Amino acid sequence: MSGLNITSNTSLTMFILIGIPGLEDSHFWIAFLLCFVYVMAIMGNCTIVFIIKTESSLHEPMYFFLAMLAALDILLVNSVIPKMLGIFWFNAREISFNACLVQMFCIHFLSAMESTILVAMAFDRYVAICNPLRHASILTSSIVAKIGLVAVIRAAALMAPGPCLITRLSYCSKAIVLSHSYCLHQDVMKFSCADITVNVIFGLCVMISSMGLDSLLIFLSYFLILRAVLRLSWEARLKVFSTCISHLCAVLIFYIPFIGLSMVHRFGKRSSPIIAIVMANVYLLVPPVMNPMVYGIKTKQIRQRIMKAFHRNTTGPELFD
Repeated sequence: MSGLNITSNTSLTMFILIGIPGLEDSHFWIAFLLCFVYVMAIMGNCTIVFIIKTESSLHEPMYFFLAMLAALDILLVNSVIPKMLGIFWFNAREISFNACLVQMFCIHFLSAMESTILVAMAFDRYVAICNPLRHASILTSSIVAKIGLVAVIRAAALMAPGPCLITRLSYCSKAIVLSHSYCLHQDVMKFSCADITVNVIFGLCVMISSMGLDSLLIFLSYFLILRAVLRLSWEARLKVFSTCISHLCAVLIFYIPFIGLSMVHRFGKRSSPIIAIVMANVYLLVPPVMNPMVYGIKTKQIRQRIMKAFHRNTTGPELFD
């Protein structure tokens, strides 16, 4: 090891982020698509938050959790896409060591919070369907706020050690070319010259105790819901499932890309790097865009509120006086 020019983490100057290898000539035009995704995500999620805040009939646990989910998606795209636009439009690929750690923490922290909120939404559906008479007394506004606080504390406790474990590593170069357009713990650690066993164990423990546990709890909630629903008539079953379809879509939109990205990082060593890049971008960019669409289309109250606002804007306020 003495023969290697190993630099400490404090002297590491920067990381280099990448766009899409092989499509460098198209980066300028790809950025317009990325910008469109950014605008759609911000507008869609801001609309969801605004409607839930202003519409008193939506002041229920399910919609409070949805507003939290939308707020997290807004923060997530703002932590990722501005830098990605700089890469694709201006070839601004450099990111300092400290800035990379901050971005890495934000991505993992917000993802862990989103997973927790999805569990809370599954629990809300379980109580609403299996114990409807006690739903209002169990999920009060105070309990919903406490669940949001627990989501923050849990995500911070799980993800705070990540940047600390990265800072203890040493690197063999002053400029490391990463595998994505943003910083991830599993990507940054693999370029270290030091032993990364602790980082690997940490990543595995976090995955099991956050996403793994959360997906198990969501599955258990829907198993109990399904068992209760099977006792109902066909019409009642369809009505119950219609109240769950939006949440199920949000769960699939979140977990399928996450599982795919994890599988690529763990077992796709010989696969094309473009696969990992595409999966990473899908994992972070698709849920913030799709969640408002899913809930806007499948949730009657939100859909009606959007149509009402659109109709007012197109026909003029005098018709509603």
